[in-house]
Amino acid sequence: MVTTVTCPQCGKTVNWEQKELWKPFCSERCKLIDLGEWATEGHRIAGEPHFDPEQDPNDHH
Repeated sequence: MVTTVTCPQCGKTVNWEQKELWKPFCSERCKLIDLGEWATEGHRIAGEPHFDPEQDPNDHH
């Protein structure tokens, strides 16, 4: 029995097999769309930032 997953971008069913190059995505296109969402902060992980990007990491005051 082959395990299937749903493409997180378009919802198409994808077989979880080694020959599926873009898993869990159905295609390179869906993979790149998702990557673009992360790059533009359309996707984020909820929570407080671990550090303040405005603060100098070398300033230990």
